[in-house]
Amino acid sequence: MEVLMQNTFVETAANFSVAVLSLIVFLAIFETITPYKNWAEIKNGNIAVALATGGKLFGVSNILRFSIEHNDAVLTMVLWGAYGFFLLIFSYLMFEFLTPMFKVDEEIAADNRAVGLISFIISTGLSFVIGAGIL
Repeated sequence: MEVLMQNTFVETAANFSVAVLSLIVFLAIFETITPYKNWAEIKNGNIAVALATGGKLFGVSNILRFSIEHNDAVLTMVLWGAYGFFLLIFSYLMFEFLTPMFKVDEEIAADNRAVGLISFIISTGLSFVIGAGIL
């Protein structure tokens, strides 16, 4: 198996496959913590939900990118990705906590694009901070 993983094409395919699977799992978790159904809202044209969900996708992908860049083992990549994802979820919850004048989830569900954009920027911006800490 070690010889097989030394092939760049095999290693890239393995990293890609694991990253896609990780994204699916992380998005399923994100779907359960939001009071709205992400994909149904996106299908209905809710731009704010699309921005928030896109930010999570970009953020987790960016964290996985840093992890692939700094680690050789697929398991280590997944562990850093999971850790980064939970830090992104924590930042999302902090965003909700730090805006007591409105409920972030309610505003995003109501297609408040300004809140969706800020959610996107928080997720993408913090993914670079989290990624910079990956060893």
